[in-house]
Amino acid sequence: MSSAQRAYVAFGANLAQPEQQLRQAAAKLIALPQVSEFVGSSLYRSAPIGGPKQSDYLNAVASLCWDGDAEQLLDALLAIETEAGRIRQAGQRNHPRTLDMDLLLYGDAQLALPRLQIPHPRMGERAFVLVPLAEITPDLQIPGLGSLQQLLPAVADQGLAPIDGARLGEALTDAS
Repeated sequence: MSSAQRAYVAFGANLAQPEQQLRQAAAKLIALPQVSEFVGSSLYRSAPIGGPKQSDYLNAVASLCWDGDAEQLLDALLAIETEAGRIRQAGQRNHPRTLDMDLLLYGDAQLALPRLQIPHPRMGERAFVLVPLAEITPDLQIPGLGSLQQLLPAVADQGLAPIDGARLGEALTDAS
């Protein structure tokens, strides 16, 4: 059995009640026996990047300990996406989705596998990843990219807006 690794996962959705999609995905991830020490960021609203005309996204990032390997965590994330109605189609990038979960980091690993690249290849270019990461782990060092604090200025103009009082991993309130 492998020892637990600190992993970071990005969450995004812009279809079918995005806030509920993110919260349900977090709850399903937290419920897995391999997961411990889950910490979720605030929820953020972001404009879509590329793709067809579509609604804004809700995004968040979570830190967790995973007792398994990176590909097992990827499989768990893909299963949660599928349960949420996510349909992946070849060649479709930046399209609207019920749920998107990306494995950003897995310990200090740098992996280039056929179906998984860590660190996530575009994480250093996206405010909707870096800003929530900075909220939960401000001193994070990203293998091959450097410090999170060094990367943040390059994405400062991407128009990310926090949603007041909303955090990933917290239950929906009656007011939601």
